[in-house]
Amino acid sequence: MKTFFRSPNFLLIVTGALVVMVMIVLVTGSGSFSIFAQSDNDISAKVDQLLAQMTLEEKIGQMTQVDLTALKNETDIETYFIGSVLAGGNSEIDDISPQGWADYYDRIQKYALQTRLKIPVIFGIDAVHGHNNVQGAVIFPHNIGLGCTNNPALVEKASRITALEMAGTGIDWDFGPCVAVVRNERWGRTYESFGESPDIVKVMSPAVVRGLQENSVEDGSAVAACAKHFLGDGGTTDGVDQGNCECDEETLRKIHLPGYIEAMKAGTKTIMVSFSSWNGTKMHGHRYLLTDVLKGELGFSGFLVSDWAAIDQLPGDYKSDIENSINAGLDMIMITAGPGDPNNYVEFIENLRDLVNEGKVPLSRIDDAARRILQVKYELDIFGHPFTDSKLTKKIGSAEHREVARQCV
Repeated sequence: MKTFFRSPNFLLIVTGALVVMVMIVLVTGSGSFSIFAQSDNDISAKVDQLLAQMTLEEKIGQMTQVDLTALKNETDIETYFIGSVLAGGNSEIDDISPQGWADYYDRIQKYALQTRLKIPVIFGIDAVHGHNNVQGAVIFPHNIGLGCTNNPALVEKASRITALEMAGTGIDWDFGPCVAVVRNERWGRTYESFGESPDIVKVMSPAVVRGLQENSVEDGSAVAACAKHFLGDGGTTDGVDQGNCECDEETLRKIHLPGYIEAMKAGTKTIMVSFSSWNGTKMHGHRYLLTDVLKGELGFSGFLVSDWAAIDQLPGDYKSDIENSINAGLDMIMITAGPGDPNNYVEFIENLRDLVNEGKVPLSRIDDAARRILQVKYELDIFGHPFTDSKLTKKIGSAEHREVARQCV
């Protein structure tokens, strides 16, 4: 035994252990990342490896987001490799308690993990003033009120609470912040804007992004932000909702774009495209703004999601709507069910597959979209933490969380 203590092997073991301990203290002590954090290169390699194994149907499945009310059968998540589920503004489950939502999320996730490649879903919801679809969750003022605080640090803190309460139900994607610069108070969604000045929107939007996203992915509380609605939704003529923003490009960039630039600097992982038009062209078919400006000039590396069945408003039939929106730069399409809505996720999947086979949508565009979506899922570590953390569920609506809301009020 004494001989072993003096041996070179023993010294190597002790030295190695000390090095590892020092690394753990230095890295985890920084507060920004842990020793288990993945580098961008690690994630990129994993995405490339996974993408190389995927069939066309599996890639298109990742691009498909289905509202829970439109989901005909939960097993379809496995059958069609569906990449995302959402609870829209009027969509709720029967049990809206924190545990009810957590149970639903976990059940949906189990179907996704039964697929060949076990790619988890990303679940989106409009937690736009707190996790407002959940009974007992903390409710915050709407953005127009938060803008009046002129206190981005407090807004970031409120968003952090929202993220924690979302994570307590498993849900990992918030359709916020709303980056609209409201120019006419007759717009029915004025309350979703931080204000009429791009200066206040530039400050508040990144605060929300930081609050939602700047946290440890290892504890399962990572939530993706979604800056919306790109672009000019608050500047439509006469404040008409889903209307036409009529201005030259210089004005568009000066008033409506700065908030998105700041949200991207803060790292927003997703951006939602607007129902509205710019000088008569629907945003969901606007290749120049979505691909040339947003992804090209500004270098946005996350993914673009459509608004609620918004591609249906493009001219032409549903198949041409799919062709035009995907070629314009949309990565994920939100598919809903409603009165008189004939479109569904099966039709979307089949049409997009046919468009690729017909050469009307390049396979490179499909690969780009799937890669962006998988990248975000890896960044959030949904692969490593696919289910709800019950410890976070118990904190929803806590006195500590409510105190932040009182400060905002």
